[in-house]
Amino acid sequence: MSLRFAVAGTPGDRRVGLFSAAVVARGLPEPRLIPWADVLAGREVGAPAGTLLRIDSPGEDAEADALLRGPGDPARVGGGATWYKTFTAGLARLAAIPGVTLLGDVGEIGVMFDKRRCHAVLEGAGVPVPPAFGAGSYAQVRDGMADRGWARVFVKPVHGSSASGVIAFQAHAGRVQAVTSARWSGGVLRNSLDVRTVTDEGEVRRLVDVLGADGLQVERWFPKASADGAPFDLRVVTVAGTPTHAVVRMGVGPMTNLHLGGSRGDLELVRGRGGGLWERVLDVCTRAAACFPRSLSTGVDVMVGADWRSVAVAEVNAFGDLLPGLMDISGNGRDTYAEQVRAVVDGRR
Repeated sequence: MSLRFAVAGTPGDRRVGLFSAAVVARGLPEPRLIPWADVLAGREVGAPAGTLLRIDSPGEDAEADALLRGPGDPARVGGGATWYKTFTAGLARLAAIPGVTLLGDVGEIGVMFDKRRCHAVLEGAGVPVPPAFGAGSYAQVRDGMADRGWARVFVKPVHGSSASGVIAFQAHAGRVQAVTSARWSGGVLRNSLDVRTVTDEGEVRRLVDVLGADGLQVERWFPKASADGAPFDLRVVTVAGTPTHAVVRMGVGPMTNLHLGGSRGDLELVRGRGGGLWERVLDVCTRAAACFPRSLSTGVDVMVGADWRSVAVAEVNAFGDLLPGLMDISGNGRDTYAEQVRAVVDGRR
C-alpha cells in the first residue's frame, strides 16, 4: 500500500511546495493540504485513515495570523502569548484527527516554541546553552543583568521566531546599545529586514517594555567565532535524530539570520578547522535533537565560541528545515525534505 501524506500548512508556502515535491519525487501521491486557517477557524479538517501528517509553519498568511493573534498588520511585533495559546490549541486539534499519524509530536513542537521551556529541557539534558533568566520589563532586564554582572545579553520574546523582536543589548559605563530588526511605524512596532542600532535609553526602554508584556528570555551574550571580521553560527538540521544538513550563517553584526542580511558561508570553515570542532558541533546537535525524540526533524542553531573550541545551542526550531538548495552533509545529493521523506519511507520516523 502506498504511503499517503498530508501537510498542515499555508497555501503557497515554500515549505509546503518543497516537501510536496520531495514526496512526488519518490513516486508517491502529492500530499493533501490542510490549511492552517481552517484549523484555527474551527472548520472541518481531516484526512483518510493511515495518512502521515506533517505539521508545518502557519507561515506569513494574513488570515492565519489574524486568527492566531487578532486583526492587525501581520508584520507587527508582539502578541506572542496570544499567538502561542491559539497555536497550541490548533496543534491539539491536528493531533485529534482520527486515523492520522503525526510526523512531529505536538507537545514537542509546543516546547520548541517556548524559549524558556526549551532552554530548560536542553539544560536539563546537559546540552550546552548560554545562562539565562526570565524578565517582563526593561527594569527587570537591567536588574537581572546587574545581579549577575552581565554587560551584554540577547533579549528574546519567549514565543518569537525568525528573530522577531530579538534585541542584542549591552550596557556599559552609563551607555546602552540595542541592535534589533524591530522598528516603530505609525505607532506600531513592526518587523523589518533592516537591522538598526538604538542608543537612546528611553527608546530602548519603550521597546523592551512593549515586548516584555508577552514575556522575555534574557540570555548571556555568547562571544561567537568570526571569519573575515564577520561573526557566524550554524543552522544544523537533524532528521530522525541525526544531523543531516548544515549551513554556516555569516552575520553583518550580532544577528546571523539569512533574511536579515546574513549570508551562507563555507562549511569547511568549521568542518576543516580541526581539533575535533566539527565532531563537537555534530555531537551537541545530536544531543539537542535527542531532547525531542518524537520529532522527525529539528533545526538546531549552534554557536561556535570565539575560542574556536566551545559550542552552545542558541535555539531548537520545530520548522527549521527551510534551506533551499542545500544538500546533505554526507554528499548524497538530498535536500532537507528529500531526507525526511527518505527517513519516513525507510521506517525511521
